[in-house]
Amino acid sequence: MNLLVVGASHHTAELALLERLAVPGAGLPDTLAELLQQEHVTEAVTLSTCNRVEVYAGVAAFHGGLADVSAVLARRAGLDPGALAAHLYVRWDADAVTHALRVAAGLDSMVVGEAQILGQLRAAYVTATEADATGRLLHELMQHALRVGKRAHAETGIGTAGRNVVSAALDLAITHLPPANESAAGWAGRGAMVIGAGAMGSLALSRLSRLGATPLFVANRAPERAARLARTYGARALPLGELATAVPSVDVVLSATASVEAVLDTATVVTALAGRPAGRPLVICDLAVPRDVAPGVGELPGVVVIDTDRLATRVPAPAAGAVVAAETIVAAEAATISGSLHDARVAPTVAALRARADEVVAAELARLARRRPDLTDEQRAEVAHAVHRLVQRLLHQPTVRVRQLAAGPDGETYAAVLAELFGLRVPHPHRVDEVPSITADRTDPPAGGAV
Repeated sequence: MNLLVVGASHHTAELALLERLAVPGAGLPDTLAELLQQEHVTEAVTLSTCNRVEVYAGVAAFHGGLADVSAVLARRAGLDPGALAAHLYVRWDADAVTHALRVAAGLDSMVVGEAQILGQLRAAYVTATEADATGRLLHELMQHALRVGKRAHAETGIGTAGRNVVSAALDLAITHLPPANESAAGWAGRGAMVIGAGAMGSLALSRLSRLGATPLFVANRAPERAARLARTYGARALPLGELATAVPSVDVVLSATASVEAVLDTATVVTALAGRPAGRPLVICDLAVPRDVAPGVGELPGVVVIDTDRLATRVPAPAAGAVVAAETIVAAEAATISGSLHDARVAPTVAALRARADEVVAAELARLARRRPDLTDEQRAEVAHAVHRLVQRLLHQPTVRVRQLAAGPDGETYAAVLAELFGLRVPHPHRVDEVPSITADRTDPPAGGAV
């Protein structure tokens, strides 16, 4: 069993393609089931965020696993696998481990150092576990990744000042707005509306409240969720059908829902603009994938739309020292984790070989005891010690060597040959009977947003 990562992100694909690949939360179980139906895929975790869609998979072979995962992604995007391949990145084995750790640490994010990815990765892992799509390989990888991600943030300060996509979008939005009045700067006196009451919506309301934006509105398909957020941040809750009534009162709209269709269409914005003072710009931050804002909205006069494509080119980098420190942690941890995962491939075979040797020694010693009842207890102990020592010395070199070979490509092949030579029955090492605790604690950032 080997580890394979196949995905697309803001590094390799434009937003239009990421929209086609995106897997909404409700669709994750079906996607995982489709992956597990493939010939070479035995485990899978699917991570889908506003700037990446990637599959972590346990596969029996590289080329077969890559073809299987790529085919599933291509079907989701409605593309030929060959056409999609140019936009995919592929990570294998040790490189896949390093990639997972970099993702968890926020080093591969659009906003480098953002902590929200930890919650999103945890949510993807929980969903895969509940769908019985993970085995020992991905359980170990995901738990290591979450631990290393937390460590990188705690020890390097890479996420200082709450770096995330929401804050980056709002920082860019304010640059498109004239001063609210002569005596106030920044967000004071500016109205804002958030569409979506998930984690990203909550994050946006929290930041806007701290910045002093007023009035604040929150709209959501489930009105009770909007009402809870509104009470927390002193905002007014709105049903989605009344968006146009609030837009004339705000300067910024930030939308981050899990809807598969646009929630802010051109007609709604045109109606809202009719009630706004002439020359007052409206900035709309669309952080959803698929997009919440209809394509024609950005062409309306006085409207600026900031989506993840535009945001990717305007996000400042964190302090170089923090990035270097985080990369150092990831590199050291990845080497250790890769070694333990390689060892886990052959550990059941090595254990089975040693158990078989113990069985043979025990049988021969019992046979000796029947044939030589005249031996004293001390003599029996000496014979047993000598036989055990001889067997262990004979097994030492092949077991050390098979562990070394397991670190290379096709590592499990050597374990399979060893099992065949000695007629070993090796239990499957990649399934687990009990799922380790993966409940989020209070220090974890929230997962992705929903409407």
